[in-house]
Amino acid sequence: MVPIARPTKKHTVKVHVEKNQGKKAGGLSRRLHYPEDEQRLRWLPLLLDAYAVVDTGIAIAIRDEVKKSGKKLACDKGCDNCCVHQKDLPMYPHELVGIYWYVSEKIALPERAVLRERLERHVAGSGCPFLIDGSCSIHPMRPVGCRQFNVFSKPCAPGEDPYFTRRNDVLVPIGGYTDRAFATVIPFYPMIKAGDVPSAIKLVRSQIMNIQSYDWKKLAVIMADWDSRTPK
Repeated sequence: MVPIARPTKKHTVKVHVEKNQGKKAGGLSRRLHYPEDEQRLRWLPLLLDAYAVVDTGIAIAIRDEVKKSGKKLACDKGCDNCCVHQKDLPMYPHELVGIYWYVSEKIALPERAVLRERLERHVAGSGCPFLIDGSCSIHPMRPVGCRQFNVFSKPCAPGEDPYFTRRNDVLVPIGGYTDRAFATVIPFYPMIKAGDVPSAIKLVRSQIMNIQSYDWKKLAVIMADWDSRTPK
């Protein structure tokens, strides 16, 4: 697993987000909650806060683009082109920890058995192993890169990378929200000293990984171990 620093008062990074702005102004309205797990896992509230910031920024960016250009968002349930054909699906160590937790403790049968088999058989360079029957099995814990990749006008053609074929249809995320999200998870990284937030954000970004090239067999082993210790 990825080393995690236990958040303390010394490590806490304050990220200013207006929480009472309301949906129209882009207030934080998308934060997921796992109360018992958040008490047990001190890193989880940070990750959920970060994803709430990102999701809020995405909602605002989509709203603004629709208002400005009149384009409609093409991405919808069942649209999986990017999951299958994209060659670079980024993730970061703090997101990997969230995926390990969610897959190990939250996904139930029968989906669990299907996912475990997919992870065991995953080959570097192939599509995202978490895609099952056209849906993301880790949707609540999907990485920032997946959340921010949104396409307008029309669905992607099979194998199309719209970033190269029609870049104007690809959502441009609001950088300030992304930076706030990365600032929120700085305490995950024991090698990063709190203080200089811009430099810390840059270091977090430097830890980028690739979903397709990661050895997901490791997670399959953890799933098997968890299942062996969990009462039927």
